[in-house]
Amino acid sequence: MATLPTWIDERLDPTLDKKLTQRHVVEVMVESDRPFFSVQQLRSRVSPTVSKETVRNRLDELREIDVVAAETYPETITLYYINHPESPWPISPAGQRALDHDSPLETLSLADFLRLRNPAGIRTLVLAGLQLSLVLFAVGVGLIVLSIDAPVEASHGLLGAAGNLFVVCLVLLGAERLARAVRDDGVSGAVPTPNRFEPK
Repeated sequence: MATLPTWIDERLDPTLDKKLTQRHVVEVMVESDRPFFSVQQLRSRVSPTVSKETVRNRLDELREIDVVAAETYPETITLYYINHPESPWPISPAGQRALDHDSPLETLSLADFLRLRNPAGIRTLVLAGLQLSLVLFAVGVGLIVLSIDAPVEASHGLLGAAGNLFVVCLVLLGAERLARAVRDDGVSGAVPTPNRFEPK
């Protein structure tokens, strides 16, 4: 039996003489990883022996007390979900907290990286590495064409690559901040100029 949030528990009808209770329906919805349910999907999870009409009646009761909400789509498909007051529809508070991270890299710790336990963070890191190596390759070709030495040279190839990648990352970061300043404030805002009207 799931431990229901207080805001749900306080609203449920304690009547126990029904074949299918509000509590059982909402417990199944809370325990499941699915954000949405059709009546048939809920029926198969709560009890295949009850009718779809019984499940729909419990859902209608839960909608009346604002525990459950629903969206109806074309072809008469209605999907039901927990109406969480703490976060925007239809995301649970836990899901909202997970989405608050700007990037999967924010959740990637050193321990997770060494044990390969955060697939989303590791994939993001790998994709960023692939993109940066492509940028570094293009920069290298440009330096060869222009007959310019690499900014960082080392006796070992990996050290030289790491140093040059660091320089490229710094340049990209500076370029991104400059571009953002131009987008937000225009060219004059990106390049600070002395105010001639200020008293000296």
